[in-house]
Amino acid sequence: MSAQKTLDQTLEQADPAVARLVEREFERQSQAICLIPSENHVSRAVLMALGSVLTNKYSEGYAHRRYYEGQQVVDELEPLAIERAKGLFGVEHANVQPYSGSPANLAVYLAFLDPGDTVMGMALPMGGHLTHGWGVSATGKWFRSVQYGVRRETGRTDMDEVRELARKERPKLIFCGGTAIPRAIDFPAFAEVANEVGAILVADIAHIAGLIAGGVHPSPVGYAQVLSTTTHKTLRGPRGAMLMCSEEHAASIDKAVFPGLQGGPHDNTTAAIAVALGEASRPEFSAYAAQIVANAKVLAEALVERGFDLVSGGTDNHLILVDLTSKDVPGKVAAKALDRARLTLNYNTVPFDTRKPFDPSGIRLGTPAATTRGMKEREMLEIARWIDEGVEAAKREDESEIERIAGEVLELTRAFPIPGAPG
Repeated sequence: MSAQKTLDQTLEQADPAVARLVEREFERQSQAICLIPSENHVSRAVLMALGSVLTNKYSEGYAHRRYYEGQQVVDELEPLAIERAKGLFGVEHANVQPYSGSPANLAVYLAFLDPGDTVMGMALPMGGHLTHGWGVSATGKWFRSVQYGVRRETGRTDMDEVRELARKERPKLIFCGGTAIPRAIDFPAFAEVANEVGAILVADIAHIAGLIAGGVHPSPVGYAQVLSTTTHKTLRGPRGAMLMCSEEHAASIDKAVFPGLQGGPHDNTTAAIAVALGEASRPEFSAYAAQIVANAKVLAEALVERGFDLVSGGTDNHLILVDLTSKDVPGKVAAKALDRARLTLNYNTVPFDTRKPFDPSGIRLGTPAATTRGMKEREMLEIARWIDEGVEAAKREDESEIERIAGEVLELTRAFPIPGAPG
């Protein structure tokens, strides 16, 4: 076979081993219910953009200011994604080049801080993110970090503590948002604190961007100077990120992304982001976002009825954080058992957890991926029952019960296919 023909082979022809792994992953996703709140199922169009010839291109720089030639198409594509982001979120400026959420947050530090400056964010065990100044992250090593938490009695952000800490520590940057926050974020309250101490407020909306776009979560626009987000999760796009801000901070943000932190953007990801933003501007996306929240509330209420303790008592968004202490089952044990039962979620620390992070007391789950598949309230009640039965089976080490649940889940999944079947 000629070299040219070799390059034109399908994945199955060129590399059966990888092709089989891709097929197996499609089967795994299809035959399980994904309840990880940071995962979703993208559309076939997003997948096609990711796998397009745009992956061949190198586009270091910004539109019409590149360091390579052959940018005629990319210089139309990137502005298209930017304009869609600006229109969808109502912002003055957007940068769609960050590779993922953590680099996007690092760019914010680079734009506004010098090493050693003070940053304030939610503590990781309370629901924050590593890049909000947690000690094991570069953000906690290179900057002086102070951390706020939640009230023990309510599981909600302690705004009195936020205000007290900000007045005492005078941070230059304040992050609101995180990875395990089941309640709506009070952006006006954070803005009031940030304004009082002269800090830049950054809203990390990675988890809730799709809910904001769909009109079912308050927007930080007008309160936070910078919005940082991934483009997957509830927004249902590719694994990428965006930074959005007012025109006042546009130059600082752009310089921090390039050349501050990275080289050429991934043009295929930019294309997929543009597709996802286009999808998010349609009326059906708003209906999907509303259904995510409706599903989460039903699932949360059903779990409470079955005796589960939820951090903050419930949810306002897509995410549910469960404390299994009263069930006498560690989160890791429960998560692994539920995975064998075809219910995919993750073990997670809960506020004031007495267990170690790699063996915590809680599990974290959410409804974006199941909602994308078309599941609604009725299916959430079934999922709550299976979670209850699965946790009890994990406690008894009853593998036959886990297998029974897995069979029932498999039967349900057949009625709700995921998009993007191979072939």
